[in-house]
Amino acid sequence: MDHQALAQLLFPQVTETPDDMEAKFPQRELPEGAVVTRMAPSPTGFVHLGNLVQGMISERMAHQSGGVLFLRVEDTDAKREVPGAVEILIDTLKHYGIQFDEGATHGGDNGLYGPYRQRQRAAIYHVFAKKLVSEGKAYPCFCTEAELSAIREQQEANKETTGYYGKYAIWRDRSIEEIQAQLNAGNPWVLRFRSEGSIENQFKFDDLVKGKLTITENDVDHVLLKSDGIPTYHFAHAVDDQLMRTTHVVRGDEWLPSLPFHIQLFKALGFKLPKYVHIGPLMKMDGNSKRKLSKRKDPELALTYYKAEGFSVQAMREYLMTVLNSNFEDWRRANADADIDTFKFSPKKLNPAGSLFDYAKLVDVSKNVISKMTAEEVFKLLVEWAEEFDRDFAEKLNADPAFATAILAIGRGGKKPRKDLATWKEAKPYMGFFYDEYLEAPEFANSFASTVIRTVLEKFLETYDPADDSSAWFEKVKAITEEIGFTADMKAYKADPTAYPGNVADVSTFIRQAVTGKTNSPDLYTVMQILGKERTEQRIRKVLASLS
Repeated sequence: MDHQALAQLLFPQVTETPDDMEAKFPQRELPEGAVVTRMAPSPTGFVHLGNLVQGMISERMAHQSGGVLFLRVEDTDAKREVPGAVEILIDTLKHYGIQFDEGATHGGDNGLYGPYRQRQRAAIYHVFAKKLVSEGKAYPCFCTEAELSAIREQQEANKETTGYYGKYAIWRDRSIEEIQAQLNAGNPWVLRFRSEGSIENQFKFDDLVKGKLTITENDVDHVLLKSDGIPTYHFAHAVDDQLMRTTHVVRGDEWLPSLPFHIQLFKALGFKLPKYVHIGPLMKMDGNSKRKLSKRKDPELALTYYKAEGFSVQAMREYLMTVLNSNFEDWRRANADADIDTFKFSPKKLNPAGSLFDYAKLVDVSKNVISKMTAEEVFKLLVEWAEEFDRDFAEKLNADPAFATAILAIGRGGKKPRKDLATWKEAKPYMGFFYDEYLEAPEFANSFASTVIRTVLEKFLETYDPADDSSAWFEKVKAITEEIGFTADMKAYKADPTAYPGNVADVSTFIRQAVTGKTNSPDLYTVMQILGKERTEQRIRKVLASLS
């Protein structure tokens, strides 16, 4: 076989050489040890937690080494592409703090190593496809779907591994005359890799997460170019990673079965193999066992879920870093106020088997993160969320920012700040009672007569003075308690509850319910200070009217 002639026959339009491509995309001028890595999603429209995990790993590896993170869109499968999916991905990852140095953008491409969308790079792939054909490492296959189905059925009947290999690779050694005849007839063809591997052979391979792996050689003649001239993922990613000067590939370990072919393909092309970071899946407890998070079963897999629920970006990043690197929590305890980006992330500390996603722990981490924010920061982030997911609440907040910020400042600061909020979605139930439109009528416990509650509220109105400090305010509450025959001595009450009809906590609850509509709220004295004398008294009088 004259492989040079075959290459010219298949790719007559290709005049550039691999050397031309190498010159067009030269080595990057970066510090020694700098990591160049990428996110390379398919534009399917579904952005999930795994994308964010991969993005965080890639971003940390690149940026803490002085390297580059770029976005490449792997859109070779046109059937799966969803319009606008690229923009959704860019916006979502940007929301979670994943900033790309170059790559696909809303308006096109940004960077010197593009195009960054694979369907726009067909001409580049054809240069390397022609090279492989000219070296006898690839060949055209004219098998029809019916023929491929027949091969698969025969292999299944024989209980053999399915695939296009060995005696089943029926176009592997055809003559150039047979190929020419097919081309003259206008029959479609795909370009296949000519594998020289054998499943009898194994070799060692080092993965940055999985460690030393034993790999079985690939013997399948995989497709490199589809019949429309667009490459498969396998071929495209090899060419792209070479020309974009990728040093590290971060991807899910579902790609491990393809690794033997990828290693083989890089070698055949004469490319230096990047270092691989195969990350395990995110899992959850399902009963007493673990399973992978599922798009079908688990709404929490979608990143849109966390945004709609109102988890802050900081909380998501903080929690996921505890999942990714086991030493992060110790580092955080020692560096409570440090920027998360100063933590030295290591892919070698990833769990090879995958990580357990613990929603309850995310909630705890989120409470801690929000508790450390200033009231001004909370207000800004809460408004941003509400403007998208609760417009009416956003309007209330924006109508008087100082009022809302004062509410959010309750119990904030100090060594033990309040941890009322885990998500922005919880803010309205937490603080909504400050707004008359959201105030709910109280439901007092049936164990107390309405006349007792009325007496407490009337006496409170008689003595209430917003000029009192919190100590004086509470002394008046205790005085009312004693006046109605309840006790302000909680130790005595706990020692013998039957000796008293009620206690100071009950009296405080009556007042709290009248003012807030709730049995639990932030510090009641502070609540009244924020509401002001007129609104506080107005609310109590309204409740009194309902008790008559």
